[in-house]
Order: sequence, then structure tokens, then C-alpha cells
Amino acid sequence: MVDAYLAGEGGYASLAIRFGIRSKTNIRKWVSAFQQFGKQGLATKKVNTNYPVQFKIDVINYKVKTGDSFEEVARKFGITDPPMVHDWLRKWQKEGIEGLSKSKGRPSMSNKPKKKKNEKKLTKEEQLLKEIELLRAENAYLKKLRALGINIPSRLLKQNLGSSTNSEKNSN
Repeated sequence: MVDAYLAGEGGYASLAIRFGIRSKTNIRKWVSAFQQFGKQGLATKKVNTNYPVQFKIDVINYKVKTGDSFEEVARKFGITDPPMVHDWLRKWQKEGIEGLSKSKGRPSMSNKPKKKKNEKKLTKEEQLLKEIELLRAENAYLKKLRALGINIPSRLLKQNLGSSTNSEKNSN
């Protein structure tokens, strides 16, 4: 189908009908993936890629700063699934930086043995270090937005203030 489109044998809609594909959008995505990443962009992935929180923040920052389309941003950062960038932006707007650090979906139900209960949980110090890391990343991002003159949603400012008071309560 991609070859047919690139050879000029028809548009997305006519090729969808010709090849029995329900949506012309699928063909558009395939053509775009092929143009960006070659045949590798069309291969099915066997493993989901887990992107670090800082990478997601950089992608969102670039999107907000430039106003480029999600496809353009995905292409720039080598992301094969442009809607993923939109999901990250939506999660950041709704839940802040913590929304970007949550794992997606439920755990697999493979036959691997379950973790034993005697594995240690995060110590209080490790929990605080993790919280500090997240707050620093969020603070850095908010500073970048301010430097660029971009309005910061009041929800994020309130959340940022609330999280620092929560830390003070926890340490007392």
C-alpha cells in the first residue's frame, strides 16, 4: 500500500477502498512512518519503549515552544507513534510531572514467579530522594516555561505550592 501511494496510484481514500482497509488514516500513518523511519517504521514492535520522564518533558517543552504538529515533534525526537506525544502533553496538563512517571497498563500475567514479600521497599530516605528528583524536574520545566514567556496553568502553580507544603508536613 505504501509503495502504491508513493508511486502515485491513488490517494489515501482510494487506496483504502482498493485494499479493503477501513480507514484512510491508517494508510496515512503507514506512509508517514515509512517516510520517517523506512521499512523499520512499518515493522511491528515486540517490546514497548519506556521513555524517561526527562525525555518526555523535553519533548513536551519542544512542542509547547515551537507549536509544531505532533507528527513533526515525533519525527524530530525519533518517536514512531505521534499520538504518544499528545498523550504525554495531556497527562502533563492534567496531572503534572507525576502523570508522566506513572507506568501504563496493568502488570503482565506471565508465569514468572511473583516477587517475594521479603524484598525491601523503598526506605523513607529513598522515597524522599525520589520526590526531590520529581520536584526538581517539575521546577526546571516551570522555569523553562517562564523563561519562554509561556503562561503556566494555575492548576500547576497550585499543585507545585501544595507539593512543597506536603513535603514540609511529612518531614515534621
